[in-house]
Amino acid sequence: MDDVARELGISKKTLYQFVTDKDDLVGKFVDFEIEKRQAQICECFKQNINAIDGIFEISFYMIQMMKEENPSTEYDLKKYHPQQYQKLLIARREGMYKYILLNLKQGKEEGLYRQGMKEELIAKLYLTRTENIHFTDLFTAEELTSKDLFIELLSYHIRGIASEKGIKVLENKIIELSSSNS
Repeated sequence: MDDVARELGISKKTLYQFVTDKDDLVGKFVDFEIEKRQAQICECFKQNINAIDGIFEISFYMIQMMKEENPSTEYDLKKYHPQQYQKLLIARREGMYKYILLNLKQGKEEGLYRQGMKEELIAKLYLTRTENIHFTDLFTAEELTSKDLFIELLSYHIRGIASEKGIKVLENKIIELSSSNS
């Protein structure tokens, strides 16, 4: 707390007027991060784009977020502030699940996704795959934050849920992304 007060240019006494202890301070930071990420994801929804473009936009936002994160921050949070880590994990999971469900419903309404799919199961499958990709040593840190990995992951996912119309939109999106990488 001494370091935090010094960095902020205030006394420790002043700092304790806003937080009760170190865990409270970390909790406020976690709450801020959760709100910031939710606001940024909401911005992606406001773009008025189709479901396939939408899932790509969110995924590219997530790539950027992962590149900016310091892995030791999550490790320290898990080790020293497990309740705050759980809060972050739950918020991340619930937010992602909610977004995936909205995307699946939007895609069905647009005729881009198969009508007969069970959205809740697909959302859980996608979420599980996305979360667990980080718990393997098969991918390097560079691969985990590469645009190519996400394009392949999304292509794999979308091909399993897309209608014929959706597959055409996906193929055009892949061509668009390939030409923008050149």
